[in-house]
Amino acid sequence: MGARSYGLHIAGEAVAAEPGRTFESFNPTTGRRWGDFAIAGADQVDRAVTAAAKAFRGPWSRMSATERGRLLMRWGDAIAENAMHIGALEATQNGKLASEMQTQARIVRDWLCYFGGMADKIEGAVIPVAQTSVLNYTLKEPLGVVAVIVPWNSPTLLMIESAAPALAAGNTIVVKPSEVTSASAIEIARLAESVGIPPGVLNVVTGLRETGEALVGHPQVRKISFIGSTDVGRAIAAEAGRKLVPCTLELGGKSPNIVFEDADIDRAEIGVLAGIFAAAGQTCVAGSRAYIHRRIYDELVSRLVRRAGRIAVGDPLAQATQMGPVASKAQLDKDQAIVREAVAAGASVLCGGERLAVPGFDGGYFFAPTILGGADAANPVICKEVFGPVLAVMPFEDDDEVLALANDSEFGLAAGVWTKDFRRAHLMARRLEAGTVWLNTYRTLAFNSPFGGYKSSGIGRVNGTEAVNHYLQTKSVWCELGDEVRDPFAFKA
Repeated sequence: MGARSYGLHIAGEAVAAEPGRTFESFNPTTGRRWGDFAIAGADQVDRAVTAAAKAFRGPWSRMSATERGRLLMRWGDAIAENAMHIGALEATQNGKLASEMQTQARIVRDWLCYFGGMADKIEGAVIPVAQTSVLNYTLKEPLGVVAVIVPWNSPTLLMIESAAPALAAGNTIVVKPSEVTSASAIEIARLAESVGIPPGVLNVVTGLRETGEALVGHPQVRKISFIGSTDVGRAIAAEAGRKLVPCTLELGGKSPNIVFEDADIDRAEIGVLAGIFAAAGQTCVAGSRAYIHRRIYDELVSRLVRRAGRIAVGDPLAQATQMGPVASKAQLDKDQAIVREAVAAGASVLCGGERLAVPGFDGGYFFAPTILGGADAANPVICKEVFGPVLAVMPFEDDDEVLALANDSEFGLAAGVWTKDFRRAHLMARRLEAGTVWLNTYRTLAFNSPFGGYKSSGIGRVNGTEAVNHYLQTKSVWCELGDEVRDPFAFKA
C-alpha cells in the first residue's frame, strides 16, 4: 500500500494542501514513510477559524442544548462503531498497542454521552439582591471559537477530553493535531458531520509549529485547550495572557510511584511495571520514578528487572505484543540521550538502556524497557520528563523522607501509593503535590472524575463537571420590576 495523503478539514470540506506545503508521517514500527499531510499556513488557519466563528453564530447557536447533546451522543456512537479502524490507524502512526488505541476509541462514547447529557443542564441562577424591585439573574454562555491542540500519545481520547465539554457548552472548535498522529482527527471530524453536527462546528488544521502558532494567536480564538509539553504550554499561556483569553493546560509529569514495606508486593510489581511500560512510557502520567522502601527494595527491584526483560516488544498491531516502538526517531534519540546523561551522573543500568532490534522491523524505533538504579535527586533521569520506557528506582527509609523526595519536582500531575495501611495511604494522598493520587492502583481515569496537574503540570481540569465550566462565561442580567423611577447617579452598592 502506498503512502496516504490527507488535506485539511474546514467547514465540512476536504481542503487540499497548498503547493509544496506538506510534511511526511512515518510508521515508527518500520521507520518507513506512511503518509503526507498538509501544512496549514496563516491563511488556511484563518479560513478554519472563520468557519468556526460562522458556525458559532449560525446553526450551532440556534440549536437547543438538548439537540446539541443528542448530536454529541450520536457522534460517540459513530466513533465507537469505527474504533477498530481508528485504533489501527493511530497504532500505525504512534506505535502504541492497537488494542489500547481501539479501546480508547470505543470508550470516548462514554465521554460524549456524559457531556452530551450535560449540555441541557448548564444553568444560571437568580441572585437575591437587596433591591426588592429588581430581578438579577445570571446566564452561562459559551466563549466562541476554541483552539484544541492535541498530542500524539492518545490522540482520539485526548481530543475528545477537550472537544466534548467545549461543544456541550455551545462553543465551536478548531483542532490542531500532533504532526505524528494527524489522520485520526480528520477521520473523527468526518464522523461528526455524518451524524448531523453542522459543518464548521469542528474543523481540523494539520501542520507544524507555525500552524499551532497561527491558531493560538488568531484574534477570533476565545479559548485555548492544550495537552502537551510544559515548555510549549508556557509559550501558549504567555500568548493567551497577551490576548486575555483563558487556557486549559494539561502538561508534563514526572510521577512518583511509592511502594511501602507493607504493600502487596505482587500487585505493586504489576502496578509499577504497567505505570511505566504499558504505553512505552509515552503518557503524561507515566510512573517514571519508583520509590521503594529499603526493606523490600532488593526483592522488588529484582522482580521488576526480571519482568521487564520478558516484556514482548514488537509490532503494535500484533495481539501478543506488550510494548510497541516509541513514536518517532526524535523520541528514540531522546531516550538514548537521557540514559547516557543519567549514567554519566552516577546512575547504573539494571536492564535495557539501548535501542532494541526486533526481527522483521529493522528500521523500527524500538527502545528496550529500561530500569536505572543509583540515581540521586539531581540526576537528569529524576528531574526531566523522558516520555519513554525508562524507570528510575530508588530506596527510602520512612514516610517523611519519601514524601520530600516525591514532592521535589517541578511537576505535579500524578502519584501512586502502594500500602495496606489506609491511614498512611490517605495521609500521603493529602500531602502529595499532585492533581491525581492513586492508592493501590495506577493509570485509572474516568469521564466524570476531574484530571489535571499541580505546579508545572498544568492549569485547569479535564473531565467531570469542572471541565464544562472552563468553556463558559457568566453574564449578569438586571431587570427593573417596579414603577419607581431611579436616579441613575444615586448608585447604591
